[in-house]
Amino acid sequence: MAYDTTGGLTLDMATEVLAAQPFSSLLGAQLTTFGRGEATLELDVRDDLLQQNGYLHGGVLAYAADNSITFAGGSSLGPSVLTSGLTISYLRPAQGNRLRARAQVIHASRRQATCRCDLQILDDDGVPTLCAAAQGTIIASGNSGHSAAH
Repeated sequence: MAYDTTGGLTLDMATEVLAAQPFSSLLGAQLTTFGRGEATLELDVRDDLLQQNGYLHGGVLAYAADNSITFAGGSSLGPSVLTSGLTISYLRPAQGNRLRARAQVIHASRRQATCRCDLQILDDDGVPTLCAAAQGTIIASGNSGHSAAH
């Protein structure tokens, strides 16, 4: 990672940004790690987040990848960032109790960060299984303040 410009942005501050996102609140997402080019977002699997076959909906997985990648990029580029591109590969059905999206910056410049994310589903015993992998590009939006991360 080439740059660390969080300007003192802490996990508590990043958690406030997440809480200000209505969709993240609707899903019950929690930021469990943040900083130094990494971020982990977790959420409990609920019946209303499942698709017709009983698996966690792919849109929820994509959301978790997108937001965790954006927070990871923001820990490198600063708080005013946006996702400019995202790809996700669904590896196996996500069936379990909790989703964990762990993202990290793999390359950063002053205005852009490329990040990858492993999405794991945790079973009753907390054992993780990789269910999807994603990669995204995060750009500095040029806005000031702690407003972004989506």
